[in-house]
Amino acid sequence: MQLDIFNAGTDPEIDRAFENIAQRRIPGLVVAADTLFVTHRDRLVALATRYAVPAMYSLREFAASGGLMSYGIDLRDTYRNVGVYTGRILKGTKPADLPVMQPTKFELMINLKTARTLGLTIPPGVLAIADEVIE
Repeated sequence: MQLDIFNAGTDPEIDRAFENIAQRRIPGLVVAADTLFVTHRDRLVALATRYAVPAMYSLREFAASGGLMSYGIDLRDTYRNVGVYTGRILKGTKPADLPVMQPTKFELMINLKTARTLGLTIPPGVLAIADEVIE
């Protein structure tokens, strides 16, 4: 399998990347976690749908917005941990004394409506391990 990397930092670059993906008939896309991509979530999902490219995203909001699937950290859990850290600092713990925390909870979300639109069948085993399935 060949891995192609498309970089995009502006709206025209995002459009060109999807045009290249379609022209090259790339069978799938993984959208990296990036602030730009989060702010352009609806645009990315719409372009993936328009060009019929199955895409996987890093945040559940993409799948909730019509993307095929997402796998990434559980932001609610991360925000809860931020609250715990904040509470410890407010009680006097020095931030330098707090351990570095990394996410430990990840979630898989699958949008079956989008899968049907793309003509894809998601295997039952994959659906069984999903944290959420959008019908």
